[in-house]
Amino acid sequence: QWGEVLEYAHRRGIRVIGDIPIFVAYDSADVWAHPELFELDEEGRPTVVAGVPPDYFSPTGQRWGNPLYRWPAHEAEGFRWWIARVRQALRLCDLLRIDHFRGFAAYWEIPAEEPTAVRGRWVPAPGEKLFQRMRAELGDLPILAEDLGVITPDVEELRDKFGFPGMRVLQFAFDGTPDNPHLPENFPEHGRVVVYTGTHDNDTALGWYRTASVEVRARVRDYLGKHGIPLPAEEGVPWALIELAFRSRARLAVVPMQDVLGLGSEARMNYPSRAEGNWVWRLSEEGLAPALAQRLRTLAQRTSRILRDFDHVASKAP
Repeated sequence: QWGEVLEYAHRRGIRVIGDIPIFVAYDSADVWAHPELFELDEEGRPTVVAGVPPDYFSPTGQRWGNPLYRWPAHEAEGFRWWIARVRQALRLCDLLRIDHFRGFAAYWEIPAEEPTAVRGRWVPAPGEKLFQRMRAELGDLPILAEDLGVITPDVEELRDKFGFPGMRVLQFAFDGTPDNPHLPENFPEHGRVVVYTGTHDNDTALGWYRTASVEVRARVRDYLGKHGIPLPAEEGVPWALIELAFRSRARLAVVPMQDVLGLGSEARMNYPSRAEGNWVWRLSEEGLAPALAQRLRTLAQRTSRILRDFDHVASKAP
């Protein structure tokens, strides 16, 4: 069924972005079938688990609980499991975003008995060897790197070595710092980034704006005004940010449907620090209004984002 959907999309000039997490679940078929590739004890229980340290989203970090990879075992088998995983994912989509890309340079290791992610340590990972082997087997890799959060020079070096586009999020752009990398004028000249109004981990654009500080709201209005994007009322924020994203030099612009529809916090997709109550918003058939589709197309045409050739988005190494 999915193959038919993908073929239907391709016939209409539509390409599909897929998404995989860097880690897999403890109760997954992968861990069951390949326990030797994961950090498990003699009884098959994780000794250390994945997560991230305290950050913008959570003061205690995020303890995801996924078992971590036993990287020497992966390297010993020529990263065969990883190559098979990415090969299969690319049969289902055209571009592949890998969540938590920074974990290929170094990952946050948390002792399994710890209740939060506060007590952990950074451990280096063999990302360069992995992607070299993957490229040798699969050719050019149409991968998007989710490089948000604690990004260090080694992460940037790994991303750029293989030409993977990184991410920029407009909701992160208005902290008042002139060199904020999420401001469109600070995007790299080569444009090898993907810009989002917000991701699934953010509030909707309207919800974010409504709960932002007075200072942030003022910066948003001033910035949009300087770029000739009017903001007559707060309800116009989602489409103002959509236009800002489309105008940018980023190779690709991604807009959540909640922002296209102008919805508030009631339509937020995910709270990163919550284990339950996420991913409950659904797009109704009534939301697929032809007028909205035309509005998107008009903006895409005006900002030269009607693609004739999608291949330039998928990166090749510099």
